[in-house]
Amino acid sequence: MTETILPAGDDELPAVAETLTQAFQTDPALSWILPDASHRARALRSLFRTLIPADMRAGLALRAAGDEAAALWRAPGKAHSGGLEFLRTVVPLVATFGLALRRGLSVQGSIDAHRPKGSFWYLHYVGVRPAHQGKGHGGRIIRAQTAVADAEAMPCWLETATSENVPLYERLGFVTQAEWDIAGGGPHFWGMMRPPG
Repeated sequence: MTETILPAGDDELPAVAETLTQAFQTDPALSWILPDASHRARALRSLFRTLIPADMRAGLALRAAGDEAAALWRAPGKAHSGGLEFLRTVVPLVATFGLALRRGLSVQGSIDAHRPKGSFWYLHYVGVRPAHQGKGHGGRIIRAQTAVADAEAMPCWLETATSENVPLYERLGFVTQAEWDIAGGGPHFWGMMRPPG
C-alpha cells in the first residue's frame, strides 16, 4: 500500500492538528499532564494549533494525503526553541494547560535537558488517527523525512513516552541513547537517535 505524504500548508493546519489531537489522546506524558480525558481533548487541540505553526517556521509539517497520519519535524539546529518562539507561544500555552502548566513545564524541561546538542532533524511529534493505527502509516510518514535526512547525511532524534512505539522506531533505524523518568511520578521516556543511512 502506498500513500502520498505531503508537506502541510497553512490550509491543512486544522487537519494536522486534529490528527495529532486524536493520536495523542492516550499518550502517557500528555495523560499525566492532563489527567481528565475530556479536558485533554480540548487542550490538545489548542496545544497543536499553537505548536504546528511554530514547528513549521522551524522545519515542516508532513501529512498523509487522507489525513491518517501527521508529523512535525524541526530542521537541524532548530530543535531547541528560542526566546522569540517562547514569547509567541507562552500565552496560548498558559491558557491551554491552566493548572497543569507545572507538570507540562516539568516534562518539557526534562525533554530539553536530555536532548543532545548538535545538528539533527528532530521528530517533535508524529501520530496516526486511532482508526488507522497498526496499518503502517506511522512508519511511512517517518520514512518520508528520514530519506531526506539520509540524503543530507544528517541524523534524526526523537523522544517517546510510549513503550509500544520503541520497537517501531528501532525498525526505522532509531537507537535508544537515553532513558529517564519525570520527577513526581511522571512517565518514563526514551530518547532515540537515528544515524544517517
